[in-house]
Amino acid sequence: MTKRSVLIASDIDRALKRIAHEIVEANSGLENLVILGIPTRGVDLAKRLAGHLSEISAGESVVFGILDITLFRDDLATQQRAVSPSSIPTDGIDDKVVVIVDDVLFSGRTVRAALDAIVSIGRPRQVKLAVLVDRGHRQLPIRPDFVGKNLPTSIQERVFVHLTEPDGVDEVVIES
Repeated sequence: MTKRSVLIASDIDRALKRIAHEIVEANSGLENLVILGIPTRGVDLAKRLAGHLSEISAGESVVFGILDITLFRDDLATQQRAVSPSSIPTDGIDDKVVVIVDDVLFSGRTVRAALDAIVSIGRPRQVKLAVLVDRGHRQLPIRPDFVGKNLPTSIQERVFVHLTEPDGVDEVVIES
């Protein structure tokens, strides 16, 4: 099995800063914006993204939350996953622009589960998707609005995002 590093810490930080600028531009600021990270690494990326958004907007606070999608997955019967608590902002998500944040977009099934989870919580004005890596091979008609890096991969390859918070290092690795 071969491994190759395709993004390092500085690349990841630059991608998140660019995504933050794109979000501010697309939303004309931070008003009515909610950032929701999907556990596990999507949460860490969302926290970093919220920090960059706050810097761009001169310290304006960013509404951040955690969206656990475990019970909405279509593979729940075959996968044993621990349910994590969601942490939805106290103002809720009704009539807000919600940006879902995840590490890797692959088949689209995680995002579909996230959309189901969001609809069970409230009715946002708009839902957008930010991912660090889009590797292709979609099984559902889902497209990200904000992408850190497009990585064309073969179906046999696997993409791993390692972040300092859980892993001690920032890098994106492709294994083949």
